[in-house]
Amino acid sequence: MSQDRRQDRRRYGMRIIFFFLAVAAAAAQTVPVDPALEAIASTKWPEQAVVSPDGSRLAWVESGVFASGMGAGDAGAAEIAPGGSCEKNSIAWSPDSKQIAFLSDCAKKDQLQLYVASGMGGVARQLTQLNGLLADPKWSPDGKQIALLFTQDLPRAAGPLDAVPAETGVLESKIFEQRLAVVDVATGAVRQLSPADLYVYEFDWSPDGKSFAATAAHGAGDNNWWIAQLYTISVSSGETKSIYKPPVQQQLAAPRFSPDGKSIVFIGGIMSDEGSTGGEIFQVPAGGGAARNLTPGLKSSASFLMWPKKSRPLYFTEHFDGGSAISKIDPATGQIERLWQGAESINLPFEDIGVSMSDDGGMTGLVRSSWNKPPEVWAGPIGAWAAKTRANSDVRPLWGEAKSLHWKSDGFQMQGWLMYPANFDPTKKYPMVHGGPASAVKPLWPKPGFNPALLSQQGYFVLWPNPRGSYGQGEKFTLANVKDFGGGDLRDILAGVEEAVRTAPVDGQRVGITGWSYGGFMTMFAVTQTNRFRAAVAGAGLSNWQSYYGENSIDQWMLPYFGASVYDDPAVYAKSSAINFIKRVKTPTLIVVGDRDGECPAPQSYEFWHALKTLGVKTQMVVYGDEGHLFHKAEDRKDVLLRMIAWFNENLK
Repeated sequence: MSQDRRQDRRRYGMRIIFFFLAVAAAAAQTVPVDPALEAIASTKWPEQAVVSPDGSRLAWVESGVFASGMGAGDAGAAEIAPGGSCEKNSIAWSPDSKQIAFLSDCAKKDQLQLYVASGMGGVARQLTQLNGLLADPKWSPDGKQIALLFTQDLPRAAGPLDAVPAETGVLESKIFEQRLAVVDVATGAVRQLSPADLYVYEFDWSPDGKSFAATAAHGAGDNNWWIAQLYTISVSSGETKSIYKPPVQQQLAAPRFSPDGKSIVFIGGIMSDEGSTGGEIFQVPAGGGAARNLTPGLKSSASFLMWPKKSRPLYFTEHFDGGSAISKIDPATGQIERLWQGAESINLPFEDIGVSMSDDGGMTGLVRSSWNKPPEVWAGPIGAWAAKTRANSDVRPLWGEAKSLHWKSDGFQMQGWLMYPANFDPTKKYPMVHGGPASAVKPLWPKPGFNPALLSQQGYFVLWPNPRGSYGQGEKFTLANVKDFGGGDLRDILAGVEEAVRTAPVDGQRVGITGWSYGGFMTMFAVTQTNRFRAAVAGAGLSNWQSYYGENSIDQWMLPYFGASVYDDPAVYAKSSAINFIKRVKTPTLIVVGDRDGECPAPQSYEFWHALKTLGVKTQMVVYGDEGHLFHKAEDRKDVLLRMIAWFNENLK
């Protein structure tokens, strides 16, 4: 994982990553897992696909930075130097479509610097000599400057998904602020603009190049994204002005200036995790004022914004009914037109992968992927894309077909994905699994990590419900589990299990549950509320919201969901705490966690495991050394998967 992608802007709340529901039956097979792991590990993931402003060229990142023509007589791809095995990412086209800026650690390993090269390929020129973390370069409208995010002298990659440092002695908090900086393209001179006590998350140039729109917050970046405000920052003076402070249950993402510079649009909604964006689209005057909702009652969740400078309509991507969509809206009238939708992923959570668009809106570039199609770069008009890479043409899925499933729960129309076992035989009874909010489970080629597709390969059904709190059905649906974790969302999941049992050859007497992060919490909580599950595997879970509040490193994310701190309203935390219902548990439960997980700290898993052991419930706990919320060591990732499979095979057969 690159330095840039580990760092700054993605402050993940505990509700991210995976929540899986595994429903298993006696027909589960013992199949070697290595071929599937190798297929996943060998997949080449393009990190970006960026169209030039004039729509004539496409650049993407794939083990290097490449440029490819898109018109008649396409001559193929040209690599941008520096080459070799060094990291390259975060590409950006100059306004005249002649140059590409990007970040690379070719000069010094693990230290990114800013480079500029011709968009036709060739040798790159290093612009900066900085010490710290660089991210998200963007050219000024006149092409004379490049703005970027810079965290000076940062000693480690930021972000609570990585292992937190071991702390001893007197504990002190040193804050490293990510600031907005501008680099002179001619000289390489760097000027930091935003205040030293303000952490900037996202930004956009004004059309006249005189100011920026930015989301930012005072204090530690990891913990304060959930209270970020919308600011304008002067390019000449650095003067910083807050123009919009959102309500507590609204987080901000994707600020964009209008082409005339008079207003700023952004996505606003309840979001548990920076980088996993979903909500409605709002517009505020550039000088400040009330925010106007452009999409009230939207029956999807906006996830990415594109406002080409030669276009009247604003374009946006969406989470929609378990898939993806692209629409456009006329901000003056509010009229929305759906341009494309599909059962795939085009705008991935926690990645710098959106949809890139030319200045006239006629050409787009993106990375597309689904469960049966590995990721590739595509380009063309919306919905009429052509593949530009075939890097994974030899990779084949080793898991089963996935079908969209719908059911009713408490008046909501629910959706989820049911993946069938590999080599499915309709005459047999089989197994199942789920993934979760505030996000949306959409068809996506599997990535390394805690991965339920491997259960399909082992002969299980896999159910991925999108319960209330997820994206894809509008903001009311996403808000529906506020102050109700483990309540309505668990009912949605249980209803989904029954629908899967009703519609597919699943043995309803052999049902298991597993999950990671929010799914780890839901796994722990579910087995205290029902005996429906015969086996459980809780990864990076959470057993006691009251103690968790004082243990985790990102407590700000909890206030929008619980309404108050645990010190002001302990009861709302207590009712969703599995430990308070622990004596009801009968389900054999495997517990796995990283020893330096700052997001769902290991003591939460210890507390649950200790209680089960004391009460005589079959359990096992595995703690992985030097791992955080996401595991980075390949051997640990594999070990978790093998243990999960073995636990279900042992307890469900």
